Amino acid sequence: MSPKTPPSGSGQQYIMPTDQAYARYKWRVPPSYPPGSSIKEIGRDEQQRFESFVLGNDEKKVEVETDTRIPSSAIFTFNKEDHTLGNLIRSRLLQSSHVLFAGYKVPHPLVPKFELRVQTDGEITPKEAVITACHELVKDLGIFSREFTKEYELRKMVGTSQGQNGAADGI
Repeated sequence: MSPKTPPSGSGQQYIMPTDQAYARYKWRVPPSYPPGSSIKEIGRDEQQRFESFVLGNDEKKVEVETDTRIPSSAIFTFNKEDHTLGNLIRSRLLQSSHVLFAGYKVPHPLVPKFELRVQTDGEITPKEAVITACHELVKDLGIFSREFTKEYELRKMVGTSQGQNGAADGI
């Protein structure tokens, strides 16, 4: 199958045949589904959506590797996570007085994992620092959730009472 030629004078050149290029992005509905169905077949090069957050059978959530080049440091690989958790843990680690360095990187934007490098002063291990930071984050997020819910409920009550008062006044 040879590539199709672009319209004359357009200055474009197709790298692959257009029927192949567009076939990747078409929504294909199997004949057993009714017309207008939103069921989509997954192509060979597409990843199932759940694969970006569900761990495989032999996959661990966190893998720890001791860094032998730098004393009191380790590299933690978090599988099926992204910048959200990486930045939260990094920022919480940097608030600790025992942590000298904390940074993370995402090796590839299409692979849902990040690597967190932690160096401590030696009084605590990097693993203890990460565990402590995670416990503090969970506690902070619990406080945030309670405060948000309380504020939301208060505003909802104020909003309904203002709406009732306005209806009674004829506004």
